[in-house]
Amino acid sequence: MGKTWELDFYSKPILDENGKKLWEVLICESLCQPCSPEMTGFRYSKYYPSTEVNSIALGQAIEEAIAQVGEPPTQIRFFRRQMNNMITKACKDLGMASKPSRRTLTLLSWLEERSQQVYPHEPGYDEAAAKSTSVKMESLPPQRLPDALIGQKWAFVSLEAEAFADFNEWEIGFGEAFPILGDKSLVADLSPNTSIPGLIIFSSRALPMAAWISGIELAFLRFDGKEQPRLILETGPNESWILANINDRKTQKEAEAFEAAKTKASGVHFLAVQSDPNSESFAGFWLLREVELA
Repeated sequence: MGKTWELDFYSKPILDENGKKLWEVLICESLCQPCSPEMTGFRYSKYYPSTEVNSIALGQAIEEAIAQVGEPPTQIRFFRRQMNNMITKACKDLGMASKPSRRTLTLLSWLEERSQQVYPHEPGYDEAAAKSTSVKMESLPPQRLPDALIGQKWAFVSLEAEAFADFNEWEIGFGEAFPILGDKSLVADLSPNTSIPGLIIFSSRALPMAAWISGIELAFLRFDGKEQPRLILETGPNESWILANINDRKTQKEAEAFEAAKTKASGVHFLAVQSDPNSESFAGFWLLREVELA
């Protein structure tokens, strides 16, 4: 499978000589192993004046990035809903697949790094503008899972972060991860003994279920304890699905503990799919993180 890129094209808290905000294209390779290699993956950045913000300029930037790497990605993910039309058009004109997604964890980590270490040192930096950007988007009402994809059983579990060191040796049908260990971790305050909470779904149709989940741009799991306690799977730019309704107090306490452990792990958690509790392989395994968009 080819590489996935993550892309952002947005204004920055940096003013040019005319008092207008500079814009920036950021493109990076999605890091997809819990223990990342020494390299941080491919990165590309370029500033643009506001007069050059269009799909043509963006397409040229993508072509420059491809020229640097030597090959195109299989897909490009982006999270800013405001830029949907421009990014989609630029990618389409190049014959490339693009997806709005909240699973742009490498990019979000890089944006945080640049916001702290790069932009404040640029001429024309505007501190007030740096505090005013937001891309929050309300989730749509949760949808019911198709009947064929509802698991027969499920269970809350946990693993210590260091258990993911040999993740690439696990037998997994469908899945995705990101660095949580070592110097290149995307989660700076995660220690090897941090408990990572998760949910395992058991289903006789484990492989089809895992295949379906792999195609819906996973974001994160959350427990909704309001009117009807339930587990919600957030996907895509703002979609969500009801994984399970929780009808007893014991399970509700487990769900609350899951949320508490997720918070202690800086939002990191996982979702897994297996055929049964005795299986030594996973039909699907996804490392997830609930994180605020930049």
